[in-house]
Amino acid sequence: MKTIATWWCAVGLVAAAPLAYAQEWPTRPVRIVVGFSPGSATDFTARTIGPKLSEIWKHPVVYENRSGAGGSLAFAMVAKATPDGHTLALISSSLVATTIISSASYDAIKDFTHVAQVGYSTSVVTTSASLNIRSLKELIAAAQAGGGKFLYGTTGAGSGTHMANVRFNMSANIKPQHVAFKGQGELLVEIVTGRVHFGIPGLGPAMGMIKEGKLVPLAVVTPNRSPQLPDVPTVNEILPHFERDATHGLVAPAGIPRAVAEKISRDLARVLELSDVRKTFDAISFTPAHIPPDEYHKMIVRLQANYERVAREAGLKR
Repeated sequence: MKTIATWWCAVGLVAAAPLAYAQEWPTRPVRIVVGFSPGSATDFTARTIGPKLSEIWKHPVVYENRSGAGGSLAFAMVAKATPDGHTLALISSSLVATTIISSASYDAIKDFTHVAQVGYSTSVVTTSASLNIRSLKELIAAAQAGGGKFLYGTTGAGSGTHMANVRFNMSANIKPQHVAFKGQGELLVEIVTGRVHFGIPGLGPAMGMIKEGKLVPLAVVTPNRSPQLPDVPTVNEILPHFERDATHGLVAPAGIPRAVAEKISRDLARVLELSDVRKTFDAISFTPAHIPPDEYHKMIVRLQANYERVAREAGLKR
């Protein structure tokens, strides 16, 4: 009997260990790695939630921008990090897309714990005011006339901006030439100057240049019109069959303790309910939409299946 009691005691201690670790976590600063440059939509998202999470965790949240290759440089680093919850990545849908159309060194499903969705951003089809294009139909006509000399810019092959553009191009039946940049800052400058003819950046990073009259917003990439641009139509008003998958979320290396992932998810949900956080996100038409670990994992799996289909239909190189 003593042996059995001792065995059950040991089992209880093992079962309690992850919960105890989660209660003690974090034990040092938490790093959020962003695969795009400062000022990008993902960067803005990370820096909005980070200070609030730091208050809850009683440890600093630090940010590391590692831009390039559609975010894959950052994702590869996080995939190899110690799986203790102290290294996270703020991702966009590029986590999945980069594994489909480029030679990423990680598996978007197997190499990460999909901790929680933060929400999704509003993107905007935009062009330079100097090009004198004032509607989405005019842009499509110009692209059809320009063929391969008509250029669109993104934040890299496999990035969220790239996949949104690919879907837009397919829906509009246009074949412009792709030009990739490291981040939205560079992309916006190139659109403003007219060196690339259009792009689909995040509304948040683009809003200042729109207000200054340097960029012309032609359509927003959301189901409904943006409160910030109520007179600008959605893409679907002009192209009813256009589809877009979007997500901003937190992921960690595969194998972090489940209790830690659940704690991060719960704490994030608390942050997203804060009125000042919602006000900040509202200003750039970012929609907070928390999804916990198991459901977020299923969403990422569905996203991969969707992007596999788009890549086949668009003839993108895997």
